[in-house]
Amino acid sequence: MGAAITFTVDQHLGHAHCHGTGDEVFPEKFGESGGKSMTPQLTEIWVYLSASPLLGLTITLLAYQAAFWLFKRSGMHPLANPVLIAVTILVSLLMLTGTSYQTYFDGAQFVHFLLGPATVALAIPLYMQFKRVKSMLLPVVMGLLAGSLTAAFSAIGIAKLFGASLPTQLSLAPKSVTTPIAMGIAERIGGIPSLTAVLVIATGILGAVGARYVFNAMRIQDQAIRGFAIGVASHGIGTARAFQVSEQTGAFAALAMGLNGALTALLLPMLI
Repeated sequence: MGAAITFTVDQHLGHAHCHGTGDEVFPEKFGESGGKSMTPQLTEIWVYLSASPLLGLTITLLAYQAAFWLFKRSGMHPLANPVLIAVTILVSLLMLTGTSYQTYFDGAQFVHFLLGPATVALAIPLYMQFKRVKSMLLPVVMGLLAGSLTAAFSAIGIAKLFGASLPTQLSLAPKSVTTPIAMGIAERIGGIPSLTAVLVIATGILGAVGARYVFNAMRIQDQAIRGFAIGVASHGIGTARAFQVSEQTGAFAALAMGLNGALTALLLPMLI
C-alpha cells in the first residue's frame, strides 16, 4: 500500500486555441473499441472543471471516501481494500476522460506531499510499543534480514524462471520497499523505475488483501509478528491495513517498513 487531475488556466487556453471546441481532445468515442460516447455537454463541463487546481485533489479524496465507505459496508473485508477500489475508480476516470497521469498528478500533488508528514507520524505508535520492540530486538533483526533478502531474490528467481528480461528482473527486486526508495534502487541497479513503481503498488495491495489468509493458514496469531511481516512484505499499503487491525500491529508494520527500506537500499546494490 503505496496524484491529481488539473489543467492550469494557461494550459486550458492552449488546448482551446489548438483544438477549437475540444472535440479533438475528448473525441466522442474513446479508443477503437467503440465505447459509449461522451456528449458535447459533458465534454464542455469536464474541460471547464479541469482548469481548476482543486479538481484532482477533490476526485482523489472522493474516490477514497467512496472506497472506504464500501470497505466499511463489507465489514472491513480484506478483499474490499479501499486503496484497490480507489485506484480502480481513478484509473477508470482517467481513461474515460483521456486525461494523462501527469496532468492528474499536477493537481493532487498535495496528497503526495502529505506522505512525508504521515510517515514521520508513524513514530508515535512505534514509541508507544517501544518496550515490546526492545524485548524482541533479536527476532526483529533476524526477521528483517530474512524478509528483506527473500523478498528481493525470490522475485528475481521467479521472474528468471518465467523468462523475464534482466531489466524486468531487476525492476522486481525492490518491489517490497516503499515507492520512492524502490524507484531509486531500481535506477541504481539497472531496473526500470516506472515499472518498479507499478510493481510496488501491486505488491502493497496484494499484501493488504491476502496477508490475513496467509497468517491464518500458518496459524500466526501474534499481532506484533503479523504487523512486522506485512510491513516487510507490503510497505506503506500493508502498514495502513495493519493499523486498521490494531495499534500494535500497525506499529510493528511501520517499524518493518522503515527498516526494510533502509536495509534494501544498502544491501541490494552491493549484492546484485
